[in-house]
Amino acid sequence: MDKIPMTVHGAESLRAELDRLKSQERPRIVKAIAEAREQGDLRENAEYQYAKEEQGFIEGRIHDLEGKLSNAQIIDVTQIASSGKVIFGSTVDLLNLSNDEKISYQIVGDEEADIKANKLSVYSPIGRALIGKEEGAEVLVETPGGQVEYEILSVQHL
Repeated sequence: MDKIPMTVHGAESLRAELDRLKSQERPRIVKAIAEAREQGDLRENAEYQYAKEEQGFIEGRIHDLEGKLSNAQIIDVTQIASSGKVIFGSTVDLLNLSNDEKISYQIVGDEEADIKANKLSVYSPIGRALIGKEEGAEVLVETPGGQVEYEILSVQHL
């Protein structure tokens, strides 16, 4: 299986979620299933059906997280000397050349991507266009809304 690129912070977040699911959610749902079984006929027991569905979801998420963490290639960008090039994990300050709007993005893996937190997937159109480019470069990005041209103002390893 292919390695999944992940930042240190992203891996820590996944481990925390996995720990919470195993130590809190799994025991809670086992207890809920036991209580629902005590109510009698399981065929018409909505609480039992809901608890079993929730158990399936939790077990599926645990399996998914364990798989991602076992295949994770954790990259600590702070340990890599800054060369001015955009690499996985770096934070990039951009200037939109059409409207002079400045924005900052961190290039992360798919599991960590969150546009509201300005974390872009390395596989997104902007992420793919930025990787390997240097400070001062102008980058043309194909987005669903059309082409956007950015200038890379700075690249930081935070």
